[in-house]
Parts: sequence; C-alpha cells; structure tokens
Amino acid sequence: MNTHPRTPGNPSRRTILGAAVGGVAAAALPGIPPAAAASWQLRWSPSPAKDGLRAFETIEDDRADSHPAGQPHIFTDGDNYRFNMHMVDRDTSTDRQRQEVTGMRDPAGGSYLQWRSGETWRVTYSMYIPSSLKATTTFTHIMQMKQPGAGSAPIIVQSLRRSGGTQTIELKVFEPNILVGRADLVPLQNKWIDVDFQLKIGNGSSGSVRWILRSDGGTVIDASKTGVDTFLADRVRPKWGIYRSIEDTSGSLQDCHMLLTNMRGYQLTGG
Repeated sequence: MNTHPRTPGNPSRRTILGAAVGGVAAAALPGIPPAAAASWQLRWSPSPAKDGLRAFETIEDDRADSHPAGQPHIFTDGDNYRFNMHMVDRDTSTDRQRQEVTGMRDPAGGSYLQWRSGETWRVTYSMYIPSSLKATTTFTHIMQMKQPGAGSAPIIVQSLRRSGGTQTIELKVFEPNILVGRADLVPLQNKWIDVDFQLKIGNGSSGSVRWILRSDGGTVIDASKTGVDTFLADRVRPKWGIYRSIEDTSGSLQDCHMLLTNMRGYQLTGG
C-alpha cells in the first residue's frame, strides 16, 4: 500500500505575498509605464481542500502507468498540492520522469484561463522543497511556461540545477537560454518560500519576465528580463510539478516530493 506522509514544518501555510493583492499598480513589471492606469485583477485562487485537482486544466500523473503502486502521485494534502516522485517512476519518454499539472481552471465553472499574446499575467504561490528534491546536472524543472500540445519546447523554466557543483534554483527563458536569475537552493529547502512570477507575453523582443523569491520575510532574488520572446503560438499555459531527467551524474536523484499552496493567478487589466 502506498502511503503519503505529511511534510514537517507548517503544512497549511497561508502567507499571502503583499505585492500580489488585486489592484496593485502595474509598474511592478518591467516594460509597463508607471503612469498606466492598470492593475492586477485576481482571476484564480483555488483551495486545495475544497477544489482539489479541479483547479487545473490537466493532470499528468504517471502518464506511462509506470508505477501503479505509487498512484496517485499528485493529490491534495490538507491545504497543499503535493507532488510525489519515486525513483521507479518513468514518463512516456523513459529517460525522464514527470508528475505535473497544467493550466488554471475555474473549479466551479469548469472553464480555464487562456493566456494570449499581448497579455500580462502573474502567478504567486508558496512552495516547500525538501532536501530530498535536489538540483541535478541535467534538467529538473519545477515550473514551466509552454504552448499547449505535444512537441513544443518550453518558453520559461524554473529549475533546480547544479552550477559549478552548487545546488541552485534558477529561472530561464528556455530559448535562446537566457538566464533571468539564480539563487542558492540549500538555504531555501525544508521551509516555505514565496514565488512571484510575472510574464508579459509577446513575440520577438516584445516580451518580459520578472521573478521574485522571498524567504523568512526577506527577498532572496528579484530579477527581470525585458526584450525577450515569450510566445510561440496559440497561447501560453503554466505547468507545475516535478519534471526531471534520470541522466543526472551527481547522484542527486532519490524519492522526493514538493508542496505548493496559496496559488493565485492575476491578469493585468485597464490602462
């Protein structure tokens, strides 16, 4: 029988990022004029305990049915969304593992939010990364921005990557491999940290991105990139979970999990 132990610490965290409250001025995102009469409007605020996995557009839980005894790998744990990864888990491409959710769905109405070119979106949430979820020499993504559908490369990735032997958490514009920011991972493990991700969707040089991490009441990193390509086609869809290669050479892979809570989605409106 598969068991799902609760994570130590505070499993029902409800810290709300002060900058994420609806109505905050639009100037927080690079490329938006401070004088613009625009504000962040709350569009998505699921409750794990009440809404469950209905909060997401799709659930990618052991797509290859590689580990039935470990299912479900994605589920609610009190006020948290929990993602379990086991060493035996495999995706449909057997050189990697994937337990992810996609999109932002209205749990009541059933419709999902669609991020289109020219729009600006923001997601905030709290994240718990235990020491068992380590950075690797190959890819370990814990958030992606992608075009829906098979075969397309990511647009943005938040990843756990070893850099010169140091475990880091980083954000990149996937192609052409533009680093937005990077921070040491180990001081952020085994505690709740806050993520604030902002995306202006645009082709060529019309996109921009901002990434903020906060821990213990302070800002760990606040990094931005402007003039970047943040759109492929159709729409942009966020993904969260654990998506990693098994070809790591540092010996960092082991059974692990990740928790997310207090997830909020905002769209920039007005102006």
